[in-house]
Amino acid sequence: MRKPRKIKCLLAGTFVLILLAVWAIVAPLLADLLVVERPIAKADAIVVLSGAADYKQRAEGGAAAFRNGIAPLILVTDDDQRGGWDDTEKGNPLFVERTIKVLKGNGVNSNAIEKLQARVHGTDDEADLVIRTAAERGYTSILLVTSEYHSRRALWTFEQFAANSGLRINFGIQCSPSSANYPGRATWWLSARGWRTVGAEYLKFGYYWLYY
Repeated sequence: MRKPRKIKCLLAGTFVLILLAVWAIVAPLLADLLVVERPIAKADAIVVLSGAADYKQRAEGGAAAFRNGIAPLILVTDDDQRGGWDDTEKGNPLFVERTIKVLKGNGVNSNAIEKLQARVHGTDDEADLVIRTAAERGYTSILLVTSEYHSRRALWTFEQFAANSGLRINFGIQCSPSSANYPGRATWWLSARGWRTVGAEYLKFGYYWLYY
């Protein structure tokens, strides 16, 4: 009676190992599918999207694009969220304030930075705000700067909102440099941050696709 049970356990273990091997191949591909870059030589404005914990990397990416002469102006969206304690500021500055500070620290002049006044609570709010601003000012090209795993949904959302508004805007997108604690493409599924970043992004993208 023991032999069949051992065989069952062996088969179950083999099946689990096969699943893990398949997942190890699929997981990096799922991460890669979320990443898109579309270079643009010139734009009317660079838009650094809100990113809470990723604000520093996004700001550095926006500053790099500005130094490369892609656009004369950086627009920053405000998600109205505060970060942790800052010893220099002696308080908990808003992430938009931290973003602006990083931009200035990376060579961007104050008069080339504009904080968009309306508060945003998601990528859809950002797209709506930026596209309304573009319509008012006659912008026809915009470079979006965001994190890698957010890039495909961001580009899709902005293009969808522009099309719904009847505007023809050429969007470029640039992924900001990743920090050391950013989930790796092959190992994201081994950490809670990875699931919040990659796993949750698929849920958000699905919701956006159904709703918009």
